[in-house]
Formats: sequence, structure tokens, C-alpha cells
Amino acid sequence: MIEQYTSKKNKICVVGLGYVGLPVALEFARKFSVVGYDINARRVAMMQKAIDPSNELDPAEFEGCDIIFTANPDEIRTCTFFVVAVPTPINEHKNPDLKPLLSACKIVGQALKKGDVAVFESTVYPGCTEEDCVPVLERESGLVFGKDFTVGYSPERINPGDKLHTLTKITKVVSGSDAKTLALVSELYDAIVTAGVHEASSIKVAEASKIIENTQRDLNIALMNELSLIFKKMDINTYEVLEAAGTKWNFLKFSPGLVGGHCIGVDPYYLTHKAMELGYFARVITAGRNINDAVHTQIAKEIVQYLIDQDKSLKQTKVLVMGVTFKENVSDIRNSKVPELIRELQEFKINIDAVDPYADKEEFEHEYGIVLKSTPGQGYDAVVLAVNHEDYLGYDEDYFKKLMGKSGLLYDVKGIFRDRIHEMAYLSL
Repeated sequence: MIEQYTSKKNKICVVGLGYVGLPVALEFARKFSVVGYDINARRVAMMQKAIDPSNELDPAEFEGCDIIFTANPDEIRTCTFFVVAVPTPINEHKNPDLKPLLSACKIVGQALKKGDVAVFESTVYPGCTEEDCVPVLERESGLVFGKDFTVGYSPERINPGDKLHTLTKITKVVSGSDAKTLALVSELYDAIVTAGVHEASSIKVAEASKIIENTQRDLNIALMNELSLIFKKMDINTYEVLEAAGTKWNFLKFSPGLVGGHCIGVDPYYLTHKAMELGYFARVITAGRNINDAVHTQIAKEIVQYLIDQDKSLKQTKVLVMGVTFKENVSDIRNSKVPELIRELQEFKINIDAVDPYADKEEFEHEYGIVLKSTPGQGYDAVVLAVNHEDYLGYDEDYFKKLMGKSGLLYDVKGIFRDRIHEMAYLSL
């Protein structure tokens, strides 16, 4: 079945060219003919110049690829295998927001022909592909699912900023709505993923496997965040405890921190939403989410308490926040928890400066209404190291003294400076 694609008689289309879709499109394009589609014409123009808008891939990654980038949906009609890799966020009520996914289904549906296959990589709750996506594909195409076209699901496992565990080096879970579709999906992905594929028994199994990957991590981090709260009351450094416990061979090495981004901080809500629809309240998962969603409040509380203990007038205090992206060494600001921390501090009338070597200043201001400074100032009462970008790792205590003097507080969220601060006030999770 793959021969039609190897000969480039048939084309692959990847819909959604973000941090997931673009690497998938480029890997396919090394062996097959690909059309990369994104609704954002500005991003498409950048990719046409071999620039990754997500700042994850080097220009060299575009070389030797048989790919056309387009924002014109008419150009995807020549394709027969469609991969959908659009975001699946949550709304303000923390319920699944399927609008991007269903919009992509509409676009793909209008391009579907008899014999075509649509495969989804977006993270969803079990059942979403067949219950929510397929009806849109049928409506827009006028075709009958299972007779005229089929679907598959192959969950993305891209880790932004990770140069070791890249697309081709991670086993790819694949599934299909029938045996023939599964075989095709499996063959195509196996051609680009050197780590191989794992064939799930059904689409629902594949969907569930993805959503519990991040739910598991969320719960483990929530445990660390709760342990941090407990150990603080005992005047014990959490990171020293974890370092000691980590000497046991089977101790799982997680650490406390702000849990944002578009995976760990989002995916569990898709599972709890589906569970609620089925009449089950997911108590453990929900408890973990509640703990992680409150970490920024705990950090702000400790900073404010320190400033009050120093007899500071909060209106006259200045705090510098270093790092605003959702994780270290990436430019992605989506669902970052740092803006929530900043707003929490601003509620106390504290003056906030924020810097980040990776974040786009215009994008951050547009998304969160917070202006990023190009460089830190001086005279701060506290510095919050919110994201441990590699740019910050070489700093020492003298650097922070220049920012705020000996009487300032360094709040080191991830505890990376715990052995290097001796004269200043120091706190961490």
C-alpha cells in the first residue's frame, strides 16, 4: 500500500504546522510528497523561507524535503492521506475546546475523496476521533465513513525543547478504524520513525494511551508540589529530600514546579471531562490538577510574606521575574503559569518587571497584557527565577546582588541555586 506514496503518486497533507505538525511534515517530506497546510499565512511565509516559527527546528531541517507550504485549502485537495496536528486547548472553564480540531476537520472534509484516510495526532479524550471528528468529515465531504473513507489516530509525542527525544527516536503509537487503514498508517509512520511503531488495538486505546502519559506526569508533579508544602512546614528543603530519595534505584525522579504548557496542564482536563460525561468524578486526577493550578499562588504568598516581614511597603517594592515561557529553553508562552504569578503579585500592588531571552515581547504583551523588558533593572526587593533557562544557569550570587543587594530575596522556583546562595535570603519550592 505504501508504494503509491513512495512513488509520490499519492500525496500526504499535514494540517497544522506548529511544534507538532511541522516536524511530522518535514520527516514525511524526506521520503514522500507532502503539502503542509496552516491557517496562519504569516507562519506559512516563514516556513517557505525555511524558518520555524516555533524556533524548534534549524533551517537545515528543511533541506532535501519534498514539501509545499500553503495557507490555501484548495491546495490540499490533491492529497489522499491527511494528518491533523492542531492544538486542543481548554476554555476558561477548563473544559475541552475542540474548535481548532473541528475547524481542521471541516477543511479536511472538504478535501476528502473516496479511498482517502484522515489521521489525527491532536490529544483528545477517548472516543473523540470517531464521535466528534468523523461526523464533521462526513458532513463536509458528503462521503460515508467506513465505506468511502477511513480514519486513524497516532498521538504526538513531541517534547518542545528536547533535542534528544525527537520524533524519529520515540516509538509511535498507531491505530486505524479497520485493518487495512491500520496497515497503511503503520507502514507510513514506520518509514520515518526509526524507533518503530506500536499498533494499538483500537483508536480509543491509542487516544487513551496519549492522555494518560501526561496525566501520569501531572499527578507525579502534584505529589512533589504537595510534598513541598509539607516539608516547608518542617523547615526541610524539598530538593535535598528528593536528592537523597533519588539514590534508590526505583525512585521516580520528579520535582515540584509551575505546571503549564499545552500538554501536562491541559490533557488531564480532557480525561476528567469525559469521565464526568460518563457519570464518574475523577477524584485523584482532579486533586492533582487543583494542587498544580495553585502553585503560583503559593509562591506569591511566600514572596509577599517575606516583603512584609522586612517592613516593606508593598506599593514601593519592585520584583523581577526571570523567565515567562511555559518551560525552559523554549519560546512557547501558551498556557504559561508565570503570567498568573505576575498577576497574583500585582494584586498586592507590587511593581513587577519581567524578562525572558526566548519569549517574543510583542506576542507576550498581546497574549497577556504584560510588557517584557529587554534587560533587568536594579534596586529590586526580590527576584523570582521562574523558568530555569540555560542562559541563567551560569549566574552566581554576585549577579543577583547587583540586581537587589544583600537584603533582597531570591525565589528560585526549581531550586537550581540552592547550594550557591549564602548571603542573601533564599526560598524555593
